[in-house]
Amino acid sequence: MNVSSIVVQVLPKYMDDVLEILQNAEFCEYHFHDKNMGKIIVTVEGETVDDEIRNIKIIQSLEHVISAEMMMSYSEEELDREIKKLEAQDPDPAMLNDDSIKAEDIVYHGDLRKKD
Repeated sequence: MNVSSIVVQVLPKYMDDVLEILQNAEFCEYHFHDKNMGKIIVTVEGETVDDEIRNIKIIQSLEHVISAEMMMSYSEEELDREIKKLEAQDPDPAMLNDDSIKAEDIVYHGDLRKKD
C-alpha cells in the first residue's frame, strides 16, 4: 500500500467549489485547508505508484486547481526493502572493535547521508 500527501493550490475565491469536490471524492481523502492561502491538504492511496499518480492527475485536472503536488510519500514495499537491508548489516561497525583506531582520529563530516 502506498500513501502520499498532496498539497492542492487554488485561488481563495474558488476554495469552496474545489473543497466540495475533494471532500466528497473517492480518489482522495480530505484533511485540512487554509482558505486565505488557497491550500488544501489531501492524501491519495494506491496499491501501486501508478494508482497514486492516476489519482493525483485527477486532482490536477479539476477545474480551478492551479497545482496539486506530492509532498510526502510512504510505501510499504520500500520500507520492507530498507528493513531487510538493515537486518542484513552487522549492527556493530568493524571500526568499533579495531583497537588500532583512536577515537580522536575519527572524522565526522556532518552528514550521515553521505556516509559510505
